[in-house]
Amino acid sequence: MPEITRFYGIIIKIFFGDHPPPHFHAVYGEYNALVSIESLQIIEGDLPSRAEKMVIEWATLYQKELLKMWNSQDFTKLPPLK
Repeated sequence: MPEITRFYGIIIKIFFGDHPPPHFHAVYGEYNALVSIESLQIIEGDLPSRAEKMVIEWATLYQKELLKMWNSQDFTKLPPLK
């Protein structure tokens, strides 16, 4: 599962060939969440509130790039949340 970016202890990954809907994995310590790229909502798992807000903020900035990556399966590193 390629690592797309990492910020504030949160790791964002995409599993190419993974099940629909288009999503990415956000890992923060023992927490793991699947986040829909289209709706930007957690569809499985959980994150602490502050980490969830940062993940959604980051995903909002790179939503188009994430969807393109999911559809093309071309891996690209993306900048972290600053």
